[in-house]
Amino acid sequence: MISLLEVPKAGTKVLEGECKQRVRPPHEPSDIVKRSGHDRRALARALRSAFALALLTAGWSSVSPPAGAGAMTGQAAGQGAGPVWVCRPGQAADPCASSLAATAVTAAGAVKTATWPGSAMASKFDCFYVLPTNSLAKTPNTSLAVTKLETFIVAEQAAPLSQVCDVWAPAYRSQTLRSVEEGLAGNEKVMASTFAVAYNSVLPAWDWFLSHAQGKPVVLVGDSQGSAVLIHLISAELDHEPSVLRQLLVAVLVGGNLQVPLGKTVGATFTEVPLCTSGSQTGCAIAFSSYPSEPPAGSIFGRPGQGTSLQSGQTAKAGQQVACTNPAALGGGTADLDPYVLTASQLGLTEHVTTPWVTYPGLYSATCKQGGGATWLQVTSLAATSHARPVVNDNVVGNYGGGSGPAWGYHSYEYGLTLGNLLQDIAGEEAAWESRH
Repeated sequence: MISLLEVPKAGTKVLEGECKQRVRPPHEPSDIVKRSGHDRRALARALRSAFALALLTAGWSSVSPPAGAGAMTGQAAGQGAGPVWVCRPGQAADPCASSLAATAVTAAGAVKTATWPGSAMASKFDCFYVLPTNSLAKTPNTSLAVTKLETFIVAEQAAPLSQVCDVWAPAYRSQTLRSVEEGLAGNEKVMASTFAVAYNSVLPAWDWFLSHAQGKPVVLVGDSQGSAVLIHLISAELDHEPSVLRQLLVAVLVGGNLQVPLGKTVGATFTEVPLCTSGSQTGCAIAFSSYPSEPPAGSIFGRPGQGTSLQSGQTAKAGQQVACTNPAALGGGTADLDPYVLTASQLGLTEHVTTPWVTYPGLYSATCKQGGGATWLQVTSLAATSHARPVVNDNVVGNYGGGSGPAWGYHSYEYGLTLGNLLQDIAGEEAAWESRH
């Protein structure tokens, strides 16, 4: 649930306010995943240690932001009254306008210039991006002050969206890792109350965004807690508003545990926004959580009514499954992933890569799988015995911190692993939208 850079195993290389009366808060969770005290402490140690490494790896200091990202706090300069934006078109020192120069590393280890997937129609579309969990503060929720870490995360996740849209990323009072931990450990009150604060603080930005979008088609993008917020936003605000729903091009919901009826594409959490099943479909959702094999019984993702489902109030289990849309093959089947990650996250793999971004074509394939009550995007390494490029491992966090890694699967990696595919999907849907309007 938190955007992290991972610590590799020995001998391996690793990839990478505010309340409104009209708000419909999520139902209070009633079936929280129970964990032993040992597991909870192990999870906290793992995430905190990896979180600290992320800052060090990215070259953070206590006083300077990463290259290309402004050190913004509170209300961004020149915005005037209204929501606080981490990214906004035309904003000075916008981290979503940072350099996207990229290098491709082939299976043989050769390097060459890479071209991002994109669209010539990007300016005709607006993206509304919501950040994942990113705070280790002891408070239940964060403030609206924009932190250096948030500027780094949007540079990592939202800046590439500029290839297909104008990017808007609001600051919001997100749940801290401490609150998420307490909620997953069984504290239903904390889970419900802190998520309500987070969700309610996004709504003013959403309303402001809609009033300034002037009818442009909208792409919703979230990761982890950001996806949970958008899942509830779609259910509460779009499903019942045809005029707004008509503006929705696609919702990209990574690691949020969107639930659908067994064998169907819509009808549980959403009533009007189905899963995408083709590259020319619009008004649909792309949702997935990734694992190397069937998620364990206590998994955070992939199983309905538990884990991150509880953030957005999705407590139902019977007759439901977690959605899986393969971003590499919207129509189904197996296809190669197109990963793009920040070079700074590659831990010793930067000697031949001088660009801010690196991609590894043909390194992974993905397919949606179902079994044992779980649904997941299975990510498979195609590296065989080659060590020229990094390979992800779901045990990394657990081994470093003392346990719990497999329950999270490839959550820390999946946004970057699928980033090129997601941009291709959005660009294709933009072309389909343009042909119909």
